[in-house]
Amino acid sequence: MAARPELILASASPRRLALLNQIGIEPEHLVPAHIDETPEKNELPRKLAQRLADQKAIAAQHKAKTTGIAANALVLAADTVVAVGRRILPKAETMEEASMCLRLLSGRSHRVFTGVTVITPSGATRKRLVETRLRFKRLSAREIESYLASAEWRDKAGGYAIQGIAGAFVIKLQGSYSGVVGLPLHETVSLLAGEGYPVHFNWLNQSQLSAV
Repeated sequence: MAARPELILASASPRRLALLNQIGIEPEHLVPAHIDETPEKNELPRKLAQRLADQKAIAAQHKAKTTGIAANALVLAADTVVAVGRRILPKAETMEEASMCLRLLSGRSHRVFTGVTVITPSGATRKRLVETRLRFKRLSAREIESYLASAEWRDKAGGYAIQGIAGAFVIKLQGSYSGVVGLPLHETVSLLAGEGYPVHFNWLNQSQLSAV
């Protein structure tokens, strides 16, 4: 009987780890993948999200192999892109970038694309792309200034974190809330379970612990 696969999360994001923990999954290894996330010329938002997820998974797998981590492991990677039309918003690193994003999103609809990629121990690749549509309320200058002062926007795609204060800005959401946070849980569970990772066994263990 083959040993059950271990899981490598190709991310340093505490949000993605927290989402996995939420569904009873604790990756055996964390292998952050640092890649160039610059969009290619005329690259569409959905293409960028999936390409970056793919590249992160490949980079993490290579890093894991060179450091001797778990030959029998699944590699899970994800990337999130926020867009207004075809315009890709940055992962805000400065207050100016965050301010630009918020003013652009204010009172408008936008889309969040999250690509999820799993590489199996045999080298096969499984992937999903999740699209979520959102609409922000019209933000006042005071709301924008106050949000910028919170620094919650830092290193967030589109300059906001829906799981934080910015949740109060969203008046409509159609799609995957967890996908906007950074990891669509339905699709992630489907990919991992389909490759033999014991997602549901972990749930069974949790239910037994809760009964004690």
